[in-house]
Amino acid sequence: MKKKINGPLVSVVMGSDSDLEVVREAVKIFRDFSIPHEVRIISAHRSPDEAVEFAKRAEDRGIKVIVAAAGGAAHLPGVIASHTPLPVIGIPMETEALKGMDSLLSIVQMPAGVPVGTMAIGRPGTKNAALFAIEILALLDGRLMCNLLKYKKEMAKKVKEKDKKVRECFV
Repeated sequence: MKKKINGPLVSVVMGSDSDLEVVREAVKIFRDFSIPHEVRIISAHRSPDEAVEFAKRAEDRGIKVIVAAAGGAAHLPGVIASHTPLPVIGIPMETEALKGMDSLLSIVQMPAGVPVGTMAIGRPGTKNAALFAIEILALLDGRLMCNLLKYKKEMAKKVKEKDKKVRECFV
């Protein structure tokens, strides 16, 4: 199968639409960096055949990195990782019962040979997943690396500005 050239580079997948509000954080970052991406809802448990088919076809479609958000048993990132050679970044979603610890442990405890990069629970992890995906893509894209470095410099500048403000308040 011929690889798609102008399609998405990153696939953002979540197990349920209940994850959508948190996942929007990653989508915003991909838009800010002009990264072609797609957003899907695919369940490892409720649509397992679709999850496997998605993972098997991702590379042929031109996807370079998959960001997978899941809560509870959180099998989606691992199921995808077991069917693709692409890097998979897992985002544990917060849950009512265990506040996301169940999700975190389900994603981070992958068996040897099936790696899933695992981020923090919820929104911070979602933002870091997007940035980590961009760091992966930037390894072979000088323009993107330049934009990533600018982003990090701007972040440092904002911290310095906040530090200056707080020091002025307490002098």
